[in-house]
Amino acid sequence: MKKLALGAAALALAATSAAAEVKVGMITTLSGGGAGLGIDVRDGFVLALEQAGRDDIELVIEDDQRKPDIAVQLADKMIQSERVDVMTGIIWSNLAMAVIPSAVNQGVFYLSPNAGPSQLAGQGCHENYFNVAWQNDNLHEAAGAWANQTGYENSFILAPNYPAGQDALTGYKRFYEGELAGELYTQLGQTDYAAEIAQIRASGADSVFFFLPGGMGISFLKQYADSGVETPVIGPAFSFDQGILGAVGDAALGIVNTSQWSKDLDNPTNSAFVESFQEKYDRLPSLYASQGFDTANLLISAIDAADVSDKEAFREALRAADFDSTRGDFEFGPNHHPIQDIYAREVVMEGDVLTNRIIGTALEDRADAYADACNM
Repeated sequence: MKKLALGAAALALAATSAAAEVKVGMITTLSGGGAGLGIDVRDGFVLALEQAGRDDIELVIEDDQRKPDIAVQLADKMIQSERVDVMTGIIWSNLAMAVIPSAVNQGVFYLSPNAGPSQLAGQGCHENYFNVAWQNDNLHEAAGAWANQTGYENSFILAPNYPAGQDALTGYKRFYEGELAGELYTQLGQTDYAAEIAQIRASGADSVFFFLPGGMGISFLKQYADSGVETPVIGPAFSFDQGILGAVGDAALGIVNTSQWSKDLDNPTNSAFVESFQEKYDRLPSLYASQGFDTANLLISAIDAADVSDKEAFREALRAADFDSTRGDFEFGPNHHPIQDIYAREVVMEGDVLTNRIIGTALEDRADAYADACNM
């Protein structure tokens, strides 16, 4: 039997009948802008642990408030005082870059349920770092590939000026074969996009690709719909995910977005996950919830195969990825990032709920562009 205790700054999932054998530190965003993403990762992770009945895992969760300095302080505390074996949870790439290199170099395993900056996939790869979601460029690469399939030839592209935003535009351009009507980096956390929309209107673009996660995407889509600009929009799942669509509303209907997961993926693990998540939390799961769920199940598979104190054996158990993923087939490439299909989804209305349905495959068995630079 587990005991779930919520303190002012931490949530601990621990056994009451036996000492935990593996201690996991989760630093994620639970307040302020983007909190919904961290909450979904947390809830998916906790659901997997509860379903597995793991009394051998202790989970300590802290709120990074989306601030790199806070994330670093929490990581130091977890590693030096809490003595965690494994860390996870970070949503934002700038926080990942502040925390992960130091953590893995201190012998801690890091399992990323979201952020996948290019620096950690290439020359900055590390044997203790595993990304269970994607490399940042992947969904954007798929958007570029889908734009080609759709026949777009003159895209206007924009993203916030931080590591994931830079990876986003780089990824789109890697596969997109047309011309660029414009390319903009916006401010991280920006909420007013009147100037950018005016530039799109004047650009002559036949399509718009944007990456604006969380509240940034909500603001952009609402303002874009109100502007009367009819240029088609394509983007990654981050701005069309379940937790965001309710806030965006009808402005998102019909927009195509790219994702390695969707609630309608037809495999038994995913079907059971969607049903159980909705039953427990009274909401449909998001992309982030699926990633938290998969991350926990990867961890469980490694614990079942090796002792965490035997780092090489535990590392090999993680590499094997011997678990049932919500995505179906799952494997790691040589830089510990997934090799996976990436789908095109359309925003639709199911009853009175906005959601996504798969309409095609944008990329098959896609790894990432940086694996060759990884010297593990």
